Amino acid sequence: RSCNPPVGNLARGRTPVTLTTCGQNSTELYCFYPDQNLLHQVSHGCGQPRCTKCNANQPDNSHLPADMTDDFFANPISWWQSAQGVHREEIRLDFETEFYLTHVIAVFKSPRPAAMVLERSQDYGQTWRPYKYFSANCTATFGLQDDLIEEGSMCTSRYSDAVPCTRGEVIYRALSPANKIEDPYSLEAQDLLKLTNLRLLLLKRQECPCHGSGLVEKPQRFAHYAIYDLIIRGSCFCNGHAEECELANTTGVMENVVHGKCVCRHNTAGDHCEKCAPLYNDQPWKPGDGKTGAPNECRKCRCHSHADSCHFDLSVWLASGKRSGGVCDDCKHNTEGHRCQRCKPGYYRDRGKPMSSTEVCKPCACQPMGSANATFSRSWRCHPKTGFCYCKPGVAGPNCDRCLMGYWGFGENGCRPCDCARDCDQHTGNCFNGYDDQPFFNIPIGGRISDLVQMPTNESEEEWKWNEHEQGFSALRHPEKCVCKEKVLGSVTDFCQMKYAYVIKARILSAHDKGTHAEVVVKVKKVLKSGKVKIARSNRSIYPESWTNRGCTCPILNPGTDYLIAGQEDSRTSKLLVNMNSLVKPWKAYLGKQVSDILRTGCK
Repeated sequence: RSCNPPVGNLARGRTPVTLTTCGQNSTELYCFYPDQNLLHQVSHGCGQPRCTKCNANQPDNSHLPADMTDDFFANPISWWQSAQGVHREEIRLDFETEFYLTHVIAVFKSPRPAAMVLERSQDYGQTWRPYKYFSANCTATFGLQDDLIEEGSMCTSRYSDAVPCTRGEVIYRALSPANKIEDPYSLEAQDLLKLTNLRLLLLKRQECPCHGSGLVEKPQRFAHYAIYDLIIRGSCFCNGHAEECELANTTGVMENVVHGKCVCRHNTAGDHCEKCAPLYNDQPWKPGDGKTGAPNECRKCRCHSHADSCHFDLSVWLASGKRSGGVCDDCKHNTEGHRCQRCKPGYYRDRGKPMSSTEVCKPCACQPMGSANATFSRSWRCHPKTGFCYCKPGVAGPNCDRCLMGYWGFGENGCRPCDCARDCDQHTGNCFNGYDDQPFFNIPIGGRISDLVQMPTNESEEEWKWNEHEQGFSALRHPEKCVCKEKVLGSVTDFCQMKYAYVIKARILSAHDKGTHAEVVVKVKKVLKSGKVKIARSNRSIYPESWTNRGCTCPILNPGTDYLIAGQEDSRTSKLLVNMNSLVKPWKAYLGKQVSDILRTGCK
């Protein structure tokens, strides 16, 4: 929920600044009528005046500005008093930060002014704007209508009467029936309630009508302003994100003082909770909603524990459909990206560790001579997901440190094809005996293991990884030495959970080993489902992603055969992908009907 700090007396513990104070330079003699006389009916007269001295440097005889804002319960008869004879006086209270005002009460010891103005500044005294004008005659003094006649007027006469001649109050309420605000944290409310300075301009002095003609003392000794108490009710300004505040820009502990630095909640930060905390900028900052009570909390960026802060980016926010706009700052642990979600160039993701691990990105270990420079992204030294290096033509191995079987002459330009049907000497290119007479079949991607090659049937996942002594096999040249663990068509639920982007019937026409990846040309015969990539019934390429430890691409795709293919797409490059999660089955009519029924009724 949105939060509200408690309201207190902003003047408490803060000393106002005035233009004058009685007895500043020397002792002054002043006169006044005792309160008990003035509080009775004026017709009884003011009684006998009392005269005494004021000296700002003598504690027992001083009436300093701080006496207006002391504890009025503990010191009920302390007051501030101006120098004698002044008509224009200013009382200013400067705050160390922004506060919210609710109301102001001034209790005068002298008669209230015939004219005064209450003003506030929101820029630490650079500019001032009026809250309220006070005058016995608003029209004559300020050219404004009296709010007793016109509700909502900026001027009022209700606090400018000379009577009562002492303890007369001047009251201003920031929120009144004329200033109705539904949401206290809206810009409209801030314009009205927020302030950094408050100023009372006392413009015209007036005397108590009971003075009459019976004065025996000099009139100027009564000519001063005097205020018992100045009470400014308000709270620290926290945008609806804090319930308590602490000292701002000062040290020490002060009792009963309204402090200005918010103790922020809702993942916000700043003296006034005016921004999101460093790692919580995934959506735009908002104030709490005082109307509905919605907290409008700041949301944490998804940086996977690789950043200490993030910033809000409007373009990212709009591109996501206004769901996420956080961009992580200074990604650590060799990560990069808006969410520190990928490894830096020269590193690859260790799938054995969680994304939040400090060791999730491992350095590439590519053989410089065998690695290709012209990769998909020139800065990548190895595939960021698998760690496999991008090899020059004819080069094999996850680190590109040897020739593919069927190639020889490892060097700066990669490896050259053997001029043989099978393999040749890696250093000389001489064909091995017994292979030259065998025909070469163009069965490029995948294939069966021949009966002559003995392989264990219960291989573990570890056995499918590269080792230091094993040669890579080209699936283009040696299909019978490749094996793939193919995906089966399971239950409707299993099929739907895969969320395939496309499902097609296609005939395999040819396949090409590109060194760093494979490309298979197919003729699309039927489109059962398509995603963002448009698929026409024509020739197009699909791209196998998965590679086994023997340099083979999977799943198996034999030329001249019709297949049911269900896989994912890369909408950015408009490529159709196949990998070990794809469903690839030789086409059967019943299989096509089964998948069509699932797509039509099963996946909702």
